[in-house]
Amino acid sequence: MKFGAELNAKLFPPWRTSYFQYNEFKHNLKKRQLDHGWTDKDEREFVDGFERELGKVYRFVDDRLRDLNQRVEQSDTVLRRIVARDTQQYDAAAETLTDILFDVKDLDRFHQLNSRAFEKMIKKHDRYTQRNLRSGFIQMLERYPLDKLHQPLGTLIIRLSSLHDRCRLYGRTRDTQAYSQGGQQTAFERATAKYWVHPDNVTEVKAIILLHLPVHVFNQKKEYEADDAAVSSVYLDNPAFDLYSERLERTEGAEAIRVRWYGPEENNNNIYIERKTHHAPWLGGHSVKDRFRLKEPMVNSFLHGIYSAEDYRKDLIQKGKMDPVSIEDHHFVAKGIQESIQQRRLAPVCRVFYNRTAFQLPGDQRLRLSLDCDLTYIREDDLDGRPRRRRLDGTSRMKENWRRTDVGINHPFRSVDPADVLHFPYAVLETKIQTHLGQDMPNWLTTLVNSHLVHEVPRFSKYLHGAAMLYRVPSAPWWLDELAIDIRKPPQINIGLTRSTSLRPLVNGHHRQSLYDPHVAINLFDPTAKKERPDLFSRVFSLKSEKALPPLTQPNDKDDAMPRGRSTASVFSRAIKRTEPKTYFANERTFISWLQFCALLLTVALNLLNMGDYISRIIGAVFIIISSLLSFYALGRFQIRAWQLRTGRNIIRYDDVYGPTVLCVLMVTALLVNFYLRAPTFSSSQ
Repeated sequence: MKFGAELNAKLFPPWRTSYFQYNEFKHNLKKRQLDHGWTDKDEREFVDGFERELGKVYRFVDDRLRDLNQRVEQSDTVLRRIVARDTQQYDAAAETLTDILFDVKDLDRFHQLNSRAFEKMIKKHDRYTQRNLRSGFIQMLERYPLDKLHQPLGTLIIRLSSLHDRCRLYGRTRDTQAYSQGGQQTAFERATAKYWVHPDNVTEVKAIILLHLPVHVFNQKKEYEADDAAVSSVYLDNPAFDLYSERLERTEGAEAIRVRWYGPEENNNNIYIERKTHHAPWLGGHSVKDRFRLKEPMVNSFLHGIYSAEDYRKDLIQKGKMDPVSIEDHHFVAKGIQESIQQRRLAPVCRVFYNRTAFQLPGDQRLRLSLDCDLTYIREDDLDGRPRRRRLDGTSRMKENWRRTDVGINHPFRSVDPADVLHFPYAVLETKIQTHLGQDMPNWLTTLVNSHLVHEVPRFSKYLHGAAMLYRVPSAPWWLDELAIDIRKPPQINIGLTRSTSLRPLVNGHHRQSLYDPHVAINLFDPTAKKERPDLFSRVFSLKSEKALPPLTQPNDKDDAMPRGRSTASVFSRAIKRTEPKTYFANERTFISWLQFCALLLTVALNLLNMGDYISRIIGAVFIIISSLLSFYALGRFQIRAWQLRTGRNIIRYDDVYGPTVLCVLMVTALLVNFYLRAPTFSSSQ
């Protein structure tokens, strides 16, 4: 589908006139170019009109945002005045919040569509006219910063989550002890899975989740800000990318070492040195993630071996805030990481940035979800001879820093050389479920992960993907092929956030209250399709740790949202979801069987044409037509089945319901035509 048609299909009817007039600009651009070539006058008129449209869209989004913020403030004021446990008033407030949530979703979709429309129009303009509008567009964005309005939408989601959770509890204080299972456990099991989420669906997925789980805000002592969601990690490797290769091949003892911080660099002095080890020998072959904390000024010295693990141990003893066992555990981790850095000559190679939204009941680790947006990779290496991490050391001399100083958290990083930046096209949703405590996947989450809104990618790794895309590496991850396809799927009926004909909000085709009231559930999924996904959530993480390691280790999350005081060692074993080769062979055998029948029918037809009379030649021609149609039909079915097996999308049934029936009808019809034409011959001979 061309973007113009997609825009018309997805626009929100009440806001039709506020959209960027993409099709009109495209038509005008082509018409003028074909009529007389592109002139300076055409360029001025195009740029002026383009900027007017940008200003129109910006003002609309900005006005709507202010209106939504006012409505949220009013809802907050109303909730503060409601008498505790007045269920009727809380339900009414929840309805209002749901309306606001849907408006946020609609506004985000409006923002996404218009942003894509402006980008595509710039590409068309530059391609048709051979002029550069992109630099001018960046200047326009300084006057109308449409791209900066995306973060306030995310902040609104956080505020709505807090208010909605208050309504869900009817004003009661959440008893965190009731959810404390899994929070302080040192041995537990967890099933995990990862999904890609298309930008068109990100806000909808967030909204669906927060209707069931509150957004987890790490620091409850301060008001949430957009920058609080930022997570930055600098991964270390050597020029041969040994760590990358070992992690990709899942070699015993394979390590991933990174330096991580949360939020903006200016206000954050706490840096975490982290290591993931696949089948760590010191834990009996279990996989573990461990880390320790350093102050930012000490990171360079630690990575270069000036500040040793023994110095770190002495500092911990001097501070006197840890018991001797914890100090030794921290020293063990620091020593192991420093030895790996020195022996394998590791250096910073790639920065991974994203904004994370985490969903979790306070104090309850049994069900945790995280959604990482704006995933961006930035080169930190000097493998191409460019010194990217140099800075003044205070004596007018340049020295190598552990991270770039010209990169902050200002996504999309327009101040950085575009050759150093790679933007991942999707958000990443990760589900983590503790199964040993009897926690099963909730029905609402099952519906979500089986819906058209997400696309599962087992064993997806942020660092492996970034290294494979930015550098020449020995081998590539399997999921790179998935980037070549459109992960968007046809919308399923009554799945997700929709509106009725009267524009009332509907969740999975039902009113909001149906999320909590019992009702008859209708299975919208093909049961055969469900059987094809038996192991999506049976990939169990077995997490174990000794009491000697509580401050150092934590569950083997691919990327944690916020720093933790306690952490836990993680052990994992997962099976990748893939189609068996025999399935492809079965598809080929079916295709060959149809071709064999067509070849037989074609042989009979040729004999009738070459050696028969007039009537036989007519029947032979009919058989040739039938065999040709069947050949093309069999080829089409073969290609569609193969595409479904590769992509996991189901457009048609795998079994052929109509083909054999139509074949029989055609054959019987051909025989009847033969008897009809031969009937006069029989009567004349008699």
